[in-house]
Amino acid sequence: MNMRKPLNTAIYTALIAGGLTLGGTAFAQSQGLYSADELTDAEVFSSQQPDKVVGEVEDVLLDENMQVNSLVIDTSEFLDFGQSQYVIETGKFTVETINGDDKDEIAYKVTVEMTEDEISKQPEYTNDWWSQTKEASANAWQSTKQGASSAWESTKAATASALNSAGDALDTAGDKTEQAADSAVENTKQAADTAGEKTQQAAEATGDKMEQAGDEVEQETDN
Repeated sequence: MNMRKPLNTAIYTALIAGGLTLGGTAFAQSQGLYSADELTDAEVFSSQQPDKVVGEVEDVLLDENMQVNSLVIDTSEFLDFGQSQYVIETGKFTVETINGDDKDEIAYKVTVEMTEDEISKQPEYTNDWWSQTKEASANAWQSTKQGASSAWESTKAATASALNSAGDALDTAGDKTEQAADSAVENTKQAADTAGEKTQQAAEATGDKMEQAGDEVEQETDN
């Protein structure tokens, strides 16, 4: 078996920083921090035969986000598939931590949710697979990035439009409120003027009647 260590210092740094994560429910139980070094060479089991080792983790493949995309498992010493290494995508395996409280004794058990036959039908880890998958992943990443940028621009434009509409609505409401206030003041003023004129007319009429009554009293007195 190739005993190389495929994860370099940069990947270990990413792990410690929290960037190296397995998606979905890949971990049987959350541990908070994981050793990529110990995950490499971890024994692999099939969910159909949980007590039988079917391979070892040969490599850990990361995506653009420094998240685990898949594991490469080597079955050459355990199954009759010849010198074979298979790519097992995240979501098709779980990882169980053993002695997680002791970094010097920590170990992992990987369980693939497949039969041995299904494992043999997974993509083989070859240079052709690497080149094709790397290109496809890069294109997907670029498309996602552009899509996210476009979505952000659309959201920003929609938000700006909504704010402008809200501002216009507030301005219109303010104008209408001001007009209503002006109209109310004008109506009150007109009503006050009308009431004043009527009061003055009533006072003048009362004065005329009192003067007329005084004249009549004076005439009777003269007689």
